[in-house]
Amino acid sequence: MPADSEAVAEQVFAALADPTRRSILAELAARGPATATDLAARLPITRQAIAKHLGLLSDAGLVAAEPGERRRVRYRLDSAPMRVAQQFLAALARDWDGPLAALRAHLDGEE
Repeated sequence: MPADSEAVAEQVFAALADPTRRSILAELAARGPATATDLAARLPITRQAIAKHLGLLSDAGLVAAEPGERRRVRYRLDSAPMRVAQQFLAALARDWDGPLAALRAHLDGEE
């Protein structure tokens, strides 16, 4: 996997490490694009904290800002970075399949 993909995956995993950011992503996935104010009304967190988390999610490429009515910014999910992270995990899993099967066979006494 190219280094760029690893950097994207690293940003995605760092963003997903925080439960508040996962809640924001889940809310956007369930209800579609929303403003920071909309999200603050639905989640137990202040609008200012939501805005901070949206900035970090945007930096990771997981959300994109789009202009809304009356200069309000709406955030929508962007799944491209998530797909890169999924590909990273799939490649990692493939690398582990052989050694894990060999370990299982060894432990089962099937060498």
